[in-house]
Amino acid sequence: MAFYDDLLKATETERKTLLSLPLITQGATGNISLQTYVAFLTQAYHHVKHTVPLLMACGGRLSEQYEWLRVSIGEYIDEEMGHQEWVLNDIAGCGMDAEAVRNGKPSLATEVMVAYAYDMIHRVNPIGFFGMVLVLEGTSTAVATAAGQNIMKSLNLTPKSFSYLLSHGALDVGHTDFYAGIVNQITDKKDQDCLIHTAKLFYQLYGNIFREIEARTMHKDAS
Repeated sequence: MAFYDDLLKATETERKTLLSLPLITQGATGNISLQTYVAFLTQAYHHVKHTVPLLMACGGRLSEQYEWLRVSIGEYIDEEMGHQEWVLNDIAGCGMDAEAVRNGKPSLATEVMVAYAYDMIHRVNPIGFFGMVLVLEGTSTAVATAAGQNIMKSLNLTPKSFSYLLSHGALDVGHTDFYAGIVNQITDKKDQDCLIHTAKLFYQLYGNIFREIEARTMHKDAS
């Protein structure tokens, strides 16, 4: 069995827990308010803007044995450059103040997830960062396109408010194949174990972002 398949099997419980969260299940059917959607985009901006810096940091910390991975990271960087601006454009498309989001602060859950990613790269093992990649791209592939289309319909918005969700649902299908090709080349058992461990943690950390948004907005929506 390829390591990518082992990774998916080892993190199946955590993945199912994330995908069963109310904000994700209701978002997939379009059953969320504009306030909740913008709250999601706001936190997306505050972690997406770190994608390229994290990739750069990861590439810089890899040992010489992973020179091949540095090349792949360069391709990832080209793909991910500027995506945070897509998120801000979507926020503006919803009639909200995108510049206030740009100049604002992330939620605690978002800040902790991003901080853990940097800490993993610089203090523990840069390979562990690919646990975050698995979680973010896997979640996008699973729900982004359907959620974007259904939320757009239920809130009577235009596609200009959904460039991030709709593009990532399609983009990350190809990214998943690219990602599988990368992790299948990671043969060091210590690095494999680290990647599994961090993927499990990133599922929880990313889930906490949705839990926090739910606590702030969805309970208000229901009241």
